[in-house]
Amino acid sequence: MNRIKTISRTQIMLAGAGSLAMIAALVFFAGKKPVVVQGVAGAQPALTVTIAVPDMRSWQHKTTATGNVQAWQEAIVGAEVGGLRLEKVLVNVGDEVRKGQLLAQFSDEMLQIELSQLRAALAESRARVVEAEVKEASAQKLKVSGVMSTQLVAQHEAAAQMARAQVDAAAARIQAQKLRLGYTKVLAPDSGSISARSATVGSVLQTGSELFRLIRRNKYEWRAEVSEGQLSKIKVGQKAMLQVDQHTVSGVVKRISPVIDRQSRNGVVYVELASAKFLKAGMFAQGEIALGQDHILTVPQDAIVVRDGFSYLYKVGADNRVAQVKVVAGRRQDGRVEVVEGLQANTNIVASGAGFLSDGDLVRVASTATASTLQPVLKN
Repeated sequence: MNRIKTISRTQIMLAGAGSLAMIAALVFFAGKKPVVVQGVAGAQPALTVTIAVPDMRSWQHKTTATGNVQAWQEAIVGAEVGGLRLEKVLVNVGDEVRKGQLLAQFSDEMLQIELSQLRAALAESRARVVEAEVKEASAQKLKVSGVMSTQLVAQHEAAAQMARAQVDAAAARIQAQKLRLGYTKVLAPDSGSISARSATVGSVLQTGSELFRLIRRNKYEWRAEVSEGQLSKIKVGQKAMLQVDQHTVSGVVKRISPVIDRQSRNGVVYVELASAKFLKAGMFAQGEIALGQDHILTVPQDAIVVRDGFSYLYKVGADNRVAQVKVVAGRRQDGRVEVVEGLQANTNIVASGAGFLSDGDLVRVASTATASTLQPVLKN
């Protein structure tokens, strides 16, 4: 009986101590306010983030292409006379030449001899003209006196005309021979660089045989292969920028091929390149052709979250809860991403930390300079 009374007293004492502790706790927290985040009592933010507003920017619309660098125009320098021995070759591959410069020389002994013969024939023809004209004048006098018939007089007149025609023909043959003599000197048709040489001293060539190839004016062009879909957007005069052998070269679109390759479905765009000494025909180049300026909606690169092959953004509501929004991302430039579809301007989005969020999460907006400037938009 005494034992039971003792236990009861102990329990009473413990119960009294617990009641006192509860009363003390209530008194301690009586002056404290509950945690409230934008009207949500007791909710804890999942993450502290910074926010941003999409920015309208003017970006240059470009299309990429690849292709080879080729000579703007390559002139073929050939032999304009045949059957002559090549006596001198004065230039080689890689040499820079100027227009009219002597490149090679054919032997001209035979042509000089033929020219002398033609000059002698011309002198003979002129002598015949003198003889024929004298006979013609005599025939005219005899015709007046009635001694010579009209038919004979006409024959003398015709003979004089033929003699004069023979003089003209002989003079023309001399001019042609002089022209052939001039062709024994092979001259550069334009300024540029020798890209190929097939001329060999001592060889006897036929008319039209190739001697040299010349890159005219040392000008090059980029023959860019562009997809069929992008080809219609390219216009003559648009600017281009390409990388060639770790160098940057600018250019201008000069011509567009009217033909599409049946296999690759690509067309060729001819881009005239700025002069550069390191350029060589046959170099491979990759570059961009500017198609014009676009006014587009952009967001910070860190705001884009890629999940399951799709791009998402997180909009921040007035209650600081985020909503996942599916968007279509486009080009990337200078740390920003083009948003093609799915987002409107003046929308607050999570600029950093979006990869750790889920739809409906509560966030705390960081007190940064960027965030503070955007807070008025948040309240709206």
